[in-house]
Amino acid sequence: MTLQQRLRPYRAAFASRFLQMLQYRTAAWAGFATQCWWGGIKVMVLAAFYGNASAAGAPITLAQAVTYVWLAQGLLALLPWLGDPEVAQAVRSGSVAYDRLRPVDAYALWYARSAGWIAARVLPRVALMAAFSAVLLPLAGLPDWAWQPPAGIAAGAAFAVSAVLALLLSTSMVMLLNIAAAASLNERGINALAAPVVIVFSGNLLPLALLPDAWQALLLLQPLAGVTDIPARIWFGQLAGPQALEGLALQALWTAALVAAGRAAMARTLRRLEVQGG
Repeated sequence: MTLQQRLRPYRAAFASRFLQMLQYRTAAWAGFATQCWWGGIKVMVLAAFYGNASAAGAPITLAQAVTYVWLAQGLLALLPWLGDPEVAQAVRSGSVAYDRLRPVDAYALWYARSAGWIAARVLPRVALMAAFSAVLLPLAGLPDWAWQPPAGIAAGAAFAVSAVLALLLSTSMVMLLNIAAAASLNERGINALAAPVVIVFSGNLLPLALLPDAWQALLLLQPLAGVTDIPARIWFGQLAGPQALEGLALQALWTAALVAAGRAAMARTLRRLEVQGG
């Protein structure tokens, strides 16, 4: 069997889930409106902070912080704070047993489905957010509050690679939530625990660069930085050249490590999984 034939079921799983989720246009518009609202509030808070004399030595400029906010709002659906609801439903209904019987790798199948679910939620919202904050705000006479273009062509290209790696990294974290839901037979507890941790340490609540200097090394090395913070820093040029490559390497290494951990955890969970009923 060729590599293309082996990959075919996983490509089909990704494509079918991606196309299925794209049908929910109302949810995309509602999410976009909500994210614009919260993005505006965050921008105003940052503007007030930077207007204070104590912000003179801030590690990023106000324009970079504003761009960070809009980028983070556009990528909000990328955050791994929820397990895949399709997996959770399969666990509750018992249909997860079918995935154990299919002649495919169960982890790769769940991974492909979850990646399609995440990608289809992210792409429409980030496109709408870019149109609003990068195009409409300058036209409305608010260029200081707008999403600024990338620092250069190299930064834009590196960001594109980083965004793909962020999707893969986020999916590997969602897979851990999926496996925890399968082990506990309920996704609510793990989702409730994951949400506040993800929001803070991904940089969605506040750019990680604005947190205490003593924390910076650890904040950049932890895996959640690769979901939002590293792509944003690459976009506006704070991570450039060798530093950008190091950021991309961190994303790839964490993805590989979490996939390996997820595979081991899923194999153990599925061996112990019991489906009741007849």
